[in-house]
Amino acid sequence: MTGDGTRAVRAGLPEPVPYEPSLPGPVFAAHYHLPGDPVGPYTYGRDENPTWTGLERAIGELEAPGEEVTTVAFPSGMGAVSAVLLSQLRSGDAVVLPDDGYQALPLVRERLEAYGVEVRTAPTAGDAQLALLDGAKLLWLETPSNPGLEVCDIRRLADAAHAAGALVAVDNTLATPLGQRPLDLGADFSVASGTKALTGHGDVLLGYVTCRDPERAAEVRRWRRTAGAILGPMEAWLAHRSLATLHLRVDRQAATALVLAEALRGRPEVTGLRHPGLPGDPSHAVAVRQMRGGRFGCVVSFVLADRARAERFLAALSLVDDATSFGGVRSTAERRGRWGGDAVPEGFIRFSVGAEDPEDLVADVLRALDASAEAATP
Repeated sequence: MTGDGTRAVRAGLPEPVPYEPSLPGPVFAAHYHLPGDPVGPYTYGRDENPTWTGLERAIGELEAPGEEVTTVAFPSGMGAVSAVLLSQLRSGDAVVLPDDGYQALPLVRERLEAYGVEVRTAPTAGDAQLALLDGAKLLWLETPSNPGLEVCDIRRLADAAHAAGALVAVDNTLATPLGQRPLDLGADFSVASGTKALTGHGDVLLGYVTCRDPERAAEVRRWRRTAGAILGPMEAWLAHRSLATLHLRVDRQAATALVLAEALRGRPEVTGLRHPGLPGDPSHAVAVRQMRGGRFGCVVSFVLADRARAERFLAALSLVDDATSFGGVRSTAERRGRWGGDAVPEGFIRFSVGAEDPEDLVADVLRALDASAEAATP
């Protein structure tokens, strides 16, 4: 069994062909030569594309090394989320969602309820979703959660869900397949936004679903074909190219995130500090059991006194972009409450650690905290 770095560098590559590149360029095709019956792998551009195939094979090799799994790629994380939910649920079914997950989940809830699906919600922390499994068709987990960084016990919840007759899907966006393997922990679907750390350069929108059961995968793929939720070949190629540095980026960002969290722990103006890698974090014990290789993610969250203090802090940063999303090689931070969809304080900061030198990034953050405090002084 090869290591994570070796696997990431070589994931999804075709067999070498003399005088051709190791990663062939994107295939731009709406249709293909199709004589006779349509039995070939590539018939029409909405159904399949060779560039998608390479990317999907690569992601599958990272999600479940050495196993037969199927990955289906989408043009965004929400495309992947919607495909699982809407391909698996029918009117009269019940689904259990986290009430502290990604801010688009309430929009999904509205759509599901309009289709006659019962939606139950509970917090991620403390495995609270366990109490809502009776009669459910699907359990949706998000761990670590975005933006609160709560962690639930995937194995425990998956075992309970399966005993109750429910399927299990895990949003693995923050952890990436190098930091957490939901399928190994009992999930039926591993779902993620590849826009974030998986591709890591802030230049691709991408989502994917990986599962072991070929019938479930076929249902997800059928949804993609029907809805037309397909990604462009160039985006697929860029994503595949980016996987080669995934282990370098994830390791660097996770290590620096922990350094930053430790530095923030000593600041009196910082409250509500969360990072699963901190030994004192409420999620640390569960994270250690199920997250791999000390990779606890690139996100650190904390709270400053109020909206004004948070905005002064963000304006004072010089190495950090005030931007949404996370997982990129350049650090970003934002006052998450500005979107209005998360139950967080006005001064809540979601900080995504990039690949900068740790000492430079920490110095910039501490200087910005000092500057934001001084600006408040008459």
